[in-house]
Amino acid sequence: MAARTEGGVTPVVRVTGVRRAFGPAVVLDGVDLTIGPGEVVALLGGSGSGKSTLLRILAGLDPEATGAVSVPREHAVVFQEHRLLPWKRVADNVALGVTGRDVRARSAAALTEVGLAERARSWPSELSGGQSQRVAFARALVREPRVLLLDEPFGALDALTRLRMQDLFGRLRDRHRFAALLVTHDVDEALLLADRALVLDGGRIAEELPVPLDRPRAPDDPGFGPLRRRLLDRLGVPVRGS
Repeated sequence: MAARTEGGVTPVVRVTGVRRAFGPAVVLDGVDLTIGPGEVVALLGGSGSGKSTLLRILAGLDPEATGAVSVPREHAVVFQEHRLLPWKRVADNVALGVTGRDVRARSAAALTEVGLAERARSWPSELSGGQSQRVAFARALVREPRVLLLDEPFGALDALTRLRMQDLFGRLRDRHRFAALLVTHDVDEALLLADRALVLDGGRIAEELPVPLDRPRAPDDPGFGPLRRRLLDRLGVPVRGS
């Protein structure tokens, strides 16, 4: 999938020929992808396929990779683990690394957006897993990112909290119109949240699947099932009754 400009719109993320090897093991072998403004792209693949490696490269956390990567400076990363500093209160975790006279107000506004305005003075140890991940999203939002890089951000949550966080992500995306790369192992999550789903296999993008479903989405929507079966088949997961 070559980097390109579609409809006269320049991608906010452009990756060409990215390669990463760990000793003799080649994990990424010439990855190409683009992400348009406001577009959410889900990245799926088997365990060890290089999904998180690619996201770390886009985040500028892996200087050993080769190839061309263009990501705006205005980007933020949310990991599966919230990575809050336990010795800082919630508001201070959100504002970490942010400068400017209005940092406190911006931190408060971000916490309000994720429904945690009343926990600004709490310690991370006083939060549930879902609340901690909401703080991680607030910490990303306060940076006013053009691109969010999400590494299985809901993977450690229980099923109900995960659904709530997926709904929160959809509302934040509608409000802020950021672009996002969502690394996930959950096919349903990819189809619920993304505009396109990509499958990483053999070190390259092996499948690109547009997700032309109206929002809000649900797994029982018409059109959801065929897309789900196609992705599961591409991932080598047998579908009962297919």
